[in-house]
Amino acid sequence: MNIRQRLLGEASGSHSLDRRQFIKRVGGGGGAFVLGCAVAPSIIAGTNPLVNSDDSALVFNAFLKITPENQVIVVIKHLDKGQGVTTGLATIVAEELDADWSQVGWEFAPADGAKYNNIFWGNSQGTGGSTSIANSWQQLRNAGASARQMMVNAAAKKWGVNSSSIQVSNGVVSAGENRATFGDLVALAAQQPVPAAPTLKSTKAFNLIGKHVSRKDSYIKTTGKAIFTQDIQLDGLLTALVKYPPKMGGRVKKFDASKAKAIEGVIDVVQIPRGIAVVATGFWAAKKARDILTVDWDLSACETRSSEELYTSMEIQAATKGHVIGERGDANAAIVALGKGEKIVEASYRVPFLAHATMEPMNCVVRVGDTSCELWFGSQMPTTDQQQVAAYLGLAPEKVTINTLFAGGSFGRRASPGDYVIDAAAIAQAFKGKPVKMVWTREDDMNAGKFRPGAVHKLKAKVSREGVLAWQQHSVAPSIFRGTDFEFFIKGAVDPTVTEGIADMPYKMPHFLLHGSEFTTPLTHLWWRSVGHSGNAFIVESFIDQLARAAEQDPLNFRRSLLQNEPRWLGVLNLAAEKSGWGKPMPVGRAQGIAVHKAMGSWVAQVAEVELDAERNVVVKKVYCAVDCGIAVNPDVIRAQMEGSIGFALGQVLGEQITFKDGYVEQQNFNRYKPIRISQMPDVEVHIVASQEPPTGVGEPGVPPLAPAVANAVFAITGKPVTTLPINV
Repeated sequence: MNIRQRLLGEASGSHSLDRRQFIKRVGGGGGAFVLGCAVAPSIIAGTNPLVNSDDSALVFNAFLKITPENQVIVVIKHLDKGQGVTTGLATIVAEELDADWSQVGWEFAPADGAKYNNIFWGNSQGTGGSTSIANSWQQLRNAGASARQMMVNAAAKKWGVNSSSIQVSNGVVSAGENRATFGDLVALAAQQPVPAAPTLKSTKAFNLIGKHVSRKDSYIKTTGKAIFTQDIQLDGLLTALVKYPPKMGGRVKKFDASKAKAIEGVIDVVQIPRGIAVVATGFWAAKKARDILTVDWDLSACETRSSEELYTSMEIQAATKGHVIGERGDANAAIVALGKGEKIVEASYRVPFLAHATMEPMNCVVRVGDTSCELWFGSQMPTTDQQQVAAYLGLAPEKVTINTLFAGGSFGRRASPGDYVIDAAAIAQAFKGKPVKMVWTREDDMNAGKFRPGAVHKLKAKVSREGVLAWQQHSVAPSIFRGTDFEFFIKGAVDPTVTEGIADMPYKMPHFLLHGSEFTTPLTHLWWRSVGHSGNAFIVESFIDQLARAAEQDPLNFRRSLLQNEPRWLGVLNLAAEKSGWGKPMPVGRAQGIAVHKAMGSWVAQVAEVELDAERNVVVKKVYCAVDCGIAVNPDVIRAQMEGSIGFALGQVLGEQITFKDGYVEQQNFNRYKPIRISQMPDVEVHIVASQEPPTGVGEPGVPPLAPAVANAVFAITGKPVTTLPINV
């Protein structure tokens, strides 16, 4: 049965594979060779199969299977939300296997934290923190190298030769005149023992890693063959829209569904924990019914302050002492004692609340049975989603099946436990046996979503021509982790996202004091691309430029003097400066700004060339970006991620922000919440530092340096430091 047909409602039937069939296919002459995973129906390399065959047959390190048709199928344990994991992870396996790139395909892994765990998070499967390549690097190299050795051993046995005489190249196994494809050897290879410690290639022997390879998702995405949640059309599918409270945290008092139920196509109106769901045969019927649904809300526990009141409250808190997060020397005493040639610089910074604003709003298809549940959506945290849906429905986690699809962006939004997925499950529970597609409109996404926290920082430093002598900072922001399933990330008194990227600041200074405080508000928050780094880098790098000016130093040279013992920081800083021609003459009204930051294990420096137009609007003409992410698995993907990060980050610089009036969100759609337009996207030049270090993440580290680089260029033009985003000159 064709998997695509099943999910698009074009066919139905069972695709199960029992254990007897599994053993028969693996051990028999016509079977598929599976390294640590069950056999699914054969697929064409590069297509988008969406479900696996028999979860019970999967084993640990289930990353690779090879079919008799000579297809190499890499099992992708991470969500593809545009960042290119179907290419990056497949490249690692194919490299060690010595497969031909054209024979390599992929499929998404099922939800199984024990088998597909993110080693950085323990026994949990998930995608986030720019960890996909880094956490899979050793796992997938071992999977590919083990399969290669088993192929070699099979060929040696078949041909009666020593394994040392066998070569593997581009998917062909050879020894003298003997030649065979992986498909030819698969049955015999399946009988070979799995090497306990396979020999891995040296980096000098890489043929795919570090080279240009075509992306495995380009064809299906550009031709519309890729499957997203909205594409799912199962037999009897119902559509649901939820009327959420007008403020976060609101609750239903009572509702009148009589008019809504009279709309043609409406099946029913049901209450769920977070709102009222209208279920219909299609979207427009549900939308019309929801629009006339009357609900009386209890908003007594909701936020009532407007934006300025929220920021003022944070500023008052920032003016007091918080919890000590980092300290060396005695910054308080050092700042009081002012010597010759020394200056005190003070500043207060503010960053806005931000929406994720993914191009595909949240959605999920769920079918609840008497003893099981099946979901179809772009799951960023399969383990958490599986556990929470199971708990809500009173099922064992293994009775909840998640079919992971492509996601149209996330930026952290799809990693939100107890949120829209539970809403979808709650609706489907009322329609047992029937699949229900819960859809969010853009207004739902903006109003019922979770935001990047706004923040206020107060700083004070002592500086001289010799450098930074003392630094004090108090960071105040709402917590992301507090009160969630991820509260275990809080090891001290303050959520680490409030001060991340500041506490481990590398700049050399004898006295340093960092305070952090969580700001209390009923508003709900969530990690946003690069999380706390997204705003904290703006504060640190913009303040560094203020200190450089006070010290009468060039911003680049000032940073160099403070990073003398930080070679990887200096590496990206110097590369970006060199490629941008730092210090070159600029036309009147145009300037360069520079910033450098480390996030998610990768170092990124950026130089922005900026001008003010006749209306004094900020126009970013070009960005030079240097990145050190260890071994560059896919240089083209890295460049794409840096370019995308720069465009994404530019939104909060030029206009994106969520504001509140009496606790109500003022931005309900893109007419008021304004990501950058194509005409605002600068030319971007990306340079990758050559490295032999293990690979690190690239999905997020390109975001943090952009805002301060642009702000510092504006500072150079106007002579006034930028202390608030978005920039308003």
